Amino acid sequence: MRGEVRGWLPCLLSGAVFAVCMAGTTLPTPLYGLYQEKFGFSELTVTVVYAVYAFGVIGVLLLAGNASDAVGRRPVLLCGLGFAAVSALCFLGATALGWLYVGRLLSGLSAGLFTGAATAYVMELAPRGGSQRATFVATAANMGGLGCGPLLAGVLAQYADQPLYLPFAVHLVLVGGSALVLLWLPETVRERRPLNTVRPQKPGLPPPVRAVFGPAAAASFVGFALFGVFTSVSPSFLAQSLDVHNRAVSGLVVALAFFSSTAGQLAVGRVGVGRSLPIGCAGLLAGLALLAGALRWDLLPLVVLSAVVGGAGQGLAFRGSLSAVTQAAPADRRAAVVSALFVVAYAGISVPVIGVGLLVGPLGLEGAGLVFITCMALLVSAAGAYLMRRPVPAPEPETDGVR
Repeated sequence: MRGEVRGWLPCLLSGAVFAVCMAGTTLPTPLYGLYQEKFGFSELTVTVVYAVYAFGVIGVLLLAGNASDAVGRRPVLLCGLGFAAVSALCFLGATALGWLYVGRLLSGLSAGLFTGAATAYVMELAPRGGSQRATFVATAANMGGLGCGPLLAGVLAQYADQPLYLPFAVHLVLVGGSALVLLWLPETVRERRPLNTVRPQKPGLPPPVRAVFGPAAAASFVGFALFGVFTSVSPSFLAQSLDVHNRAVSGLVVALAFFSSTAGQLAVGRVGVGRSLPIGCAGLLAGLALLAGALRWDLLPLVVLSAVVGGAGQGLAFRGSLSAVTQAAPADRRAAVVSALFVVAYAGISVPVIGVGLLVGPLGLEGAGLVFITCMALLVSAAGAYLMRRPVPAPEPETDGVR
């Protein structure tokens, strides 16, 4: 047992580093209201500031999503931590709206470097025969880290002094510790190439991946779209419509969605990859319906239920997607294929968010939310029906001799 713990320690430590990076990307979520008061910008600006992060992620994934396949995992992840640190410094020194844009863009660059490289790194550091458990570690670190960000910032902003500074100072310390951990962990890419060999990713996927990528990408898009709107505008809805001004509560509600996603990912092992995708779509549809009820009747319990049910559905769909894609991808293209999946997912987290922001002016926050819910409900229903007709094949059983 002790030997097994030692064997899993590098995998778990790399997952912790992954979580720290992702926590920084959602740290500003419960603080947007304070920034609105400080700089005097609109709800549309909130969604644009939020979406700038996603554009940064997509840009890195398209231009250098496969960089860690060439130069190694650790150099890319250390660079990602560097961007995270500079992003925190931008928020610490923010004196105008422009600093928020720059901070969010740098945060997106950090997440873009981490998504493919860290997922592959966590899986490669797992003991032989443990790729399924390692997939859970990677996806749980991703979503768990995203959940810890608003929770940490909300608690510190509500119960400690200097709410616009302390969360980012704490994150800087965590980033520094993560860099030390990365320097201790081994490199997993054996045949490394110079950085100048890295090229922007071309459209297209390796033949073994194409059969599973379409439905996996559709499910990921819908799940991330729900998270994007939930993360960007739910604190405003809680404050304006439900009179909930406690930032710790706002952060907890958002965190529940990400933590429920982690629970949904854990359930994939029992449900199975093939069934987790359509079941996840059903969970997303139920979460959207609960959110519509919350908007219509201004009920906090429905917001909480929407976060839990929708988050669990997203977790089922997302881990099922990631498992199917990584199992089908050749080893030397794994990070690039995972990055391609995240490009689609982050398109979902950015485009609908801006759409909601544009509709807030003419329709109000609740009206814009209902339009979004209607569109996403149609999309997730179509994706679920497609997956029922063409289920994703289950991954091949693992053996001790093959990772």
